[in-house]
Amino acid sequence: MRKRWRYGWFYLLISLTACNGSAQEIILADNNTSTYKIVIPADASKLEQRSAHVLQNYIQRISGVQLPVVPEEKNISYRAIYVGHTSKEGTLSPGKMVPESSLILTDGKDLIFYGGSGKGLIYGVYSFIENYLHCKKISNDSAIVPLSKEIVIPGHIHDERKPQFIYREVYYPASHDAEYLEWHHLQELEDLWGLWGHSYDKLVPAKTYFKDHPEYYALVKGKRQPTQLCLSNENVFKIVVADLKKRMAENPDAIYWSVSPNDDIGYCECDQCKAVNDAQGSPSGPLIQFVNKVAATFPDKVITTLAYGFTHHAPKNLKPADNVYIFLSDIDAYRDKPLSEEGSAAAFRNDTKAWGALTSNLFVWDYITQFTNYLAPFANFHTLQPNMQFFKDNGIKGVFEQGSGDTYSEWAELRSYVTAKLLENDKADVKQLISTFLNDYYGKAAPYLQQYIDLLQEKMIASHRKLDIYGNPVNEWKSYLSPELLDAYSTLFDKAEAAVEGNPILEERVMRARLPLEYTVLQQARFYGIEKYGIFTEDKPGVWSVKPNLPQKVSRFVSNCKKAGVTEMSEAGIDPDKYQAEWDAIFKTGVTPSKAVGATVTLQYPFSEDYPAKGNRTLVDGTPGYNDFSYNWLCFYGVPMVATIDLGKAQKVSDVKLHFLDDPRHWIFLPEKIKIEMSADGINYYTITDLSNPPNEEHYLLSIKEYIAANTAHSNTQIRYIRVTANNLTSLPEWRYRDNKKPMIACDEIYVQ
Repeated sequence: MRKRWRYGWFYLLISLTACNGSAQEIILADNNTSTYKIVIPADASKLEQRSAHVLQNYIQRISGVQLPVVPEEKNISYRAIYVGHTSKEGTLSPGKMVPESSLILTDGKDLIFYGGSGKGLIYGVYSFIENYLHCKKISNDSAIVPLSKEIVIPGHIHDERKPQFIYREVYYPASHDAEYLEWHHLQELEDLWGLWGHSYDKLVPAKTYFKDHPEYYALVKGKRQPTQLCLSNENVFKIVVADLKKRMAENPDAIYWSVSPNDDIGYCECDQCKAVNDAQGSPSGPLIQFVNKVAATFPDKVITTLAYGFTHHAPKNLKPADNVYIFLSDIDAYRDKPLSEEGSAAAFRNDTKAWGALTSNLFVWDYITQFTNYLAPFANFHTLQPNMQFFKDNGIKGVFEQGSGDTYSEWAELRSYVTAKLLENDKADVKQLISTFLNDYYGKAAPYLQQYIDLLQEKMIASHRKLDIYGNPVNEWKSYLSPELLDAYSTLFDKAEAAVEGNPILEERVMRARLPLEYTVLQQARFYGIEKYGIFTEDKPGVWSVKPNLPQKVSRFVSNCKKAGVTEMSEAGIDPDKYQAEWDAIFKTGVTPSKAVGATVTLQYPFSEDYPAKGNRTLVDGTPGYNDFSYNWLCFYGVPMVATIDLGKAQKVSDVKLHFLDDPRHWIFLPEKIKIEMSADGINYYTITDLSNPPNEEHYLLSIKEYIAANTAHSNTQIRYIRVTANNLTSLPEWRYRDNKKPMIACDEIYVQ
């Protein structure tokens, strides 16, 4: 039976009039023949030529008919598909088109494609291929092309699409597929930006200038620091301008040039910078003053700058220049609720309004993955559309959706696709988008994967837990990632795998989709340690071994990560091989015996609620801490750790061992002092060690420091109570100072031998 294609109604981006005033249809191909040729201007541009050949290719792939691509001539007697600035443009008068817009027309006989400046024409061709020829490009795999002997379209089409944002980027692996970008009307920062993101150190590198010219850099607490620039220094301005001139000469086609603070703290407090800061009520004051001055030097370029960190608040009345664009970050907001409702997004909403009162040139840097664990289940699909609508309703001109970049992450293909469609049309039916994608990409596994997505989202919302881009699946062990729910999720994946068994392509896709569950189980095993669901099993009292098959599970997981394209487990984090090495070390180290396991712990000061781990018993659960401070470590923020361990009965104790984390990047430092005391009755204590750590010198390397205190002088004394006092720093060191931070200490386990 011959398949006859009909025009289907669909929601278009900005403007669409679909008229079907008659029953007339256009048959582009029928039974291996066609009366049509693709006509391009006689002096066609490269984009016009490429657009024509893309259209030719897909028509041929569908029907087997190759339409010739010919230059326009006078008195055309054949039926034609006009692509680009042909004579038809004057006949039909499409009018001036906005940049990157597209227009598809039929006049009962011919098919015409127009495009605004930029890539509007090729965007229009791909819109036609998807919406009228019913092809799909849903990932960086090959497009889905249905086969048909006949291609029929309506005789009267007026399909106009205008971009709702002038800048649209979704930062996932698919964004490196050139056709995927053009198909979904997306852009890539490499094509638009001559200089991107945090740029101070690129423009005025500290390694070049700081030694001889510390005055070029921020005065922080009375001392010049290479963290940021001193924006009132005239030489800094001259260096920035000279550097930009050189870069612009090398890359004349770039549109945007970033002049933005480093991803660091410590803005300048010199008299001149402080005066502007005070007058404008924000450190963004000196920034905008400086950037406006740079923008005046390059009136034909767009200068961008970041409203992020200490510059996120708008100045009171200092307006950015017309060729200055503000890139506003929503990094501090949780993702379990839309930005319009989420309490932690209140500052972002206020900033959007305040900046919007000063300029209409606003971009947003949005975040749609969990940076600390790219493979973690991150149930944020329900927030994608309302967030996009918030951006559009608040006059945002461009959106950078930061996913996992080059590395594979949880639902990378699906989240990239849905977000791309929302950038094109914020009113798109998200449920339908997800359903269509799952069916097209996963085949018979789709119903079970849909159930998994729905169940995970339902449980996450019901848990009332905050969905944090800097979160950890381990910390959800009591909520939507509990062992019981992980079993339920795994059952759905078992069914999904069974449904596609025998199809290697679909099997591999389901395997990739399952990686986040496997990752969660492995990470939580580190958390549980010697407990149920942990790494080790107790063969006999005090003797532990690695659970059977766990090394094989880790090895298989790592192998599958490599197949899936996982190159790093978190932002700037380890790769799968290093993840394997971590597990190998855990297996080799085994369990350290301790008389304190399961003991009662009393704390004089509360631990940090942000990182609860297992509460007080974190110090005596028999499980060491690893490189991630957010679990297995008990953290004390701005207060000392004073922990008293009750062993339950008096016994001989030979020594006490404990670890502290040194992680300055997260404002975690070694204690100033550590004191360990022992007692038989809990009243009279004697000290076995009282030591002081040297001052924390500047460094940003993570390490775990072990401390061992021997009970040599009282080795035969019966001990029941052990008290450990670890003093936090009284203040942050100058090299890691931040106004809203206090020093933190983190202890993983107190081992008693």
